[in-house]
Amino acid sequence: MNTAEDRAALIDTVKRFATQAIAPNVNAWDEAGKFPRALHQQAAELGLLGLGYPEHLGGTPAPWRARNALSQTLARFGGSGGVMASLFTHNIGLPPILKHGSPELQAEVIPPVLRGEQIAALGITEPGGGSDVAALRTTAQLDGDHYVIDGEKVFITSGMRCDWITLAVRTDLNSKGASGISMIVVPCSGPGVSRSRLEKMGWHCSDTAHLRFDGVRVPARYRLGEEGAGFRMVMTNFNGERLAMSAMALGFAEACFDEALAWARQRSTFGAPLIDRQVIRHKLMDMQMRIHSTQAWLDALGDRVDAGDAGNDWVAQVCLLKNHATQTMQFCADAAVQILGAMGFMRGTVSERVYREVKVMMIGGGAEEIMKELAARQSGL
Repeated sequence: MNTAEDRAALIDTVKRFATQAIAPNVNAWDEAGKFPRALHQQAAELGLLGLGYPEHLGGTPAPWRARNALSQTLARFGGSGGVMASLFTHNIGLPPILKHGSPELQAEVIPPVLRGEQIAALGITEPGGGSDVAALRTTAQLDGDHYVIDGEKVFITSGMRCDWITLAVRTDLNSKGASGISMIVVPCSGPGVSRSRLEKMGWHCSDTAHLRFDGVRVPARYRLGEEGAGFRMVMTNFNGERLAMSAMALGFAEACFDEALAWARQRSTFGAPLIDRQVIRHKLMDMQMRIHSTQAWLDALGDRVDAGDAGNDWVAQVCLLKNHATQTMQFCADAAVQILGAMGFMRGTVSERVYREVKVMMIGGGAEEIMKELAARQSGL
């Protein structure tokens, strides 16, 4: 996956998967509020779920350039953030296990997820907590060789269907800050775990849940790393999530451009196609300007982390890129709906769906305001 030829082959595979297995079904899945679990296995058979994971766990090692190409292409031709959010939830749930879990825990959890047989999720956000991870209140108290977990998590992607959830918990009940936080992998089938579905403005086919943990007993061997080391794991994990979200946002911006351009060529007003109107051509060029700048920034940061450069400046740049990419998505969705006119307000168009999904992209993984402040701090300001 390190050559341009490898990436081109990957993009071709992902495009065919998106156009054949996803795009024709998205409207029905949105209406149903879910998509078939079988889609996980279809993606796994193509090697998409395992991209970026070690071979001995069932994955395919790949640089960020390739992983970004997967996210961008699937967003552009699949046209559904809901599908992507749930289909690839493991990419935020598994990395802490891969980096900090024991070999035995990795072998137990990761392979069946990469085969599409099980679903992994991440549980950080709590009611009233938001981006303030250091203030989380879900507790895990050691009782012999088990932790007993009590608390709540909210806005959890794949929360209704996940088999495993990588959970941020407070193991030091005397600490009120970041030092008392740990990460524990929780099997979701055990007693004491309850779930309720949340209804959303967008991402309709992605299940999002409120989870409650009432005396859930989890073997101590499911803890990741040392007690109290969880806060840094959470913060580091966000960097990959934000880079992937930037690639997704770019793909959705391209999807809006594609639909707007096609509409402008076929739709005639006052005796001429819309594309003949200067104002429409200029809107399309405004979209392209933002798309190309986002692409260049995404590629540059992907190359930097692939070369081992993931220092403070890189983290700051990822935060700013996430803002820039989602603003590009917002601009292109708005421009596309405007070009489509009344049709852009109709369910079933890509631009209408993406328009509703803009805000979750601008909030998820860290809201714009949080991104600016984190970038400033990483830059020493």
